[in-house]
Amino acid sequence: MSCSQGFRRYDSAIGRPISDLAPRPTIRNSRIPYSFNNLDLIRDSRITYIIGMKGQDLVVALKLFTSGSAKSYAELGKALGISASEAHAAVRRLIEARLVDPDQKRVNRQSLFRFLINGVPFAFPASTKENTRGMPTAWAAPVIQNRVVSNELPPVWPDPEGAVRGQSVKPLYPSVVFAASHDRKLYDILALVDVLRLGRARERKIAEDELEILMKEPPL
Repeated sequence: MSCSQGFRRYDSAIGRPISDLAPRPTIRNSRIPYSFNNLDLIRDSRITYIIGMKGQDLVVALKLFTSGSAKSYAELGKALGISASEAHAAVRRLIEARLVDPDQKRVNRQSLFRFLINGVPFAFPASTKENTRGMPTAWAAPVIQNRVVSNELPPVWPDPEGAVRGQSVKPLYPSVVFAASHDRKLYDILALVDVLRLGRARERKIAEDELEILMKEPPL
């Protein structure tokens, strides 16, 4: 079976993230439902790099975006709670995926946005687990909480020092709570990314709209 045939089978067999089958919260001011109708990213050659991409790579890409300027690998690692070598390896994979410019080490905003919307729900799906204390994420985070109402416990990144009790969500990388605590814009984007990982079509559409706004703003 060719690569393209394999992805056609994937599209037709799955069609949407498994999380679409989960109960969804009520939406305030909802807009046009999200639809996964842009499969260019999935079918082009860059999909081969998504398979080898790690959650920490996405966190690194988002930190490069929010910082707005090139950082040394030591600085980048310190800001994210990872080692300099991990930061270097993540940037290398991002360059291979054409999400980061190899010379200036700057994020390609348009390509990253497309990957967040069209790739993340499939490459990094998530689900809520046991109740725990933690940091609010997805529709429980401040960036979007006023637009989504849920009668269930809020989704949270596990953190023993967290102020909110909710349903645990495995973050893209274990140090996400640390990184988000020190960069509000990064927190907002990571929470919206979790909506893409967890939510159904209507929640994802809201997150897409918010991400588009945030990624058009100049870095802090």
